Amino acid sequence: MMADENTVTDAPVTDGGAPAPTEGQNRGPRGARGGGNRSGGGGDNRGGGNRGRRDGGRPAAEEDDGTIEKLVHINRVSKTVKGGKRFGFAALVVVGDGQGRVGFGHGKAREVPEAINKATAAAKKSMIRVALKDGRTLHHDGKGHFGAGKVTVRSAPAGTGIIAGGPMRAVFESLGVADVVTKSVGSSNPYNMVRATFAALSEQTSPKSVAQRRGKKIADLLGRGGSKTAEADAEAIAE
Repeated sequence: MMADENTVTDAPVTDGGAPAPTEGQNRGPRGARGGGNRSGGGGDNRGGGNRGRRDGGRPAAEEDDGTIEKLVHINRVSKTVKGGKRFGFAALVVVGDGQGRVGFGHGKAREVPEAINKATAAAKKSMIRVALKDGRTLHHDGKGHFGAGKVTVRSAPAGTGIIAGGPMRAVFESLGVADVVTKSVGSSNPYNMVRATFAALSEQTSPKSVAQRRGKKIADLLGRGGSKTAEADAEAIAE
């Protein structure tokens, strides 16, 4: 009995006669499997998932005809059917010529390139003309709203730059505005922000159009505001 007790080892013996793995040995494989799943599954999905598609800061693509195309937002949607899920993509694109014309469009398709092409075609059909002062800024301040989104646009002196962010910046860059100050209040949804911005731009008028509508001269309108150089300003606007 004494000899048998001395020959007993510390490691527990399994049914097959081989010593069972210790606590440290069990912890190693489990840690390796857990770490592999975290880095392989979650990391790949986060890196190549919706974040890359929803980024609105992509560089603008300029076509041969001189139009500027900016991809503002891409949204991936899924529909659950009997056999699984069907994925689709919705794209929001802003198109402009950089000289006072701009438009936006929305397109949906099963693939991203096709959705962008549909949105671009819709944007080119809905382009509007916006009067610019000296070809660089707006003539006057304006406000626009769509749904829960509200924006305010203000003209700015030379050298100010485009003080806007996200979807609004894409609109003004495509429009050709170099100096503007904007503020967005309320909804940050790209669709609401773009539509609210276009609502504000559609209300922009120039002194030339106001003078023609009222049957007056541009110098008469500018002179009422206290401008001492009304005639010179009128000639500049007429040109």
